[in-house]
Amino acid sequence: MYEDKTLVCKECGNEFVFTAGEQEFYAQKGFENEPQRCKACRDARKNAGRPERVMYTATCSTCGAEAKLPFEPKEGRPVYCSECYAKLNAE
Repeated sequence: MYEDKTLVCKECGNEFVFTAGEQEFYAQKGFENEPQRCKACRDARKNAGRPERVMYTATCSTCGAEAKLPFEPKEGRPVYCSECYAKLNAE
């Protein structure tokens, strides 16, 4: 029923594909207008009001790899990289 459409972003002027699946989703939600911006421009517009997230660097307590954290690590508390954290939560 739906076919992929190539649209032009009104923000950056690049072409993007409005897929059949996206068109079906829009129809289910009752949206009547096609998107006017590509994914990158929609994301940039959505995040424009948000401050940049500060990331901290620490050493993983288990494997010694560098870990990026959205919080400031406290002295004496263990810090884990993503892989070691996932292993701990799987147990």
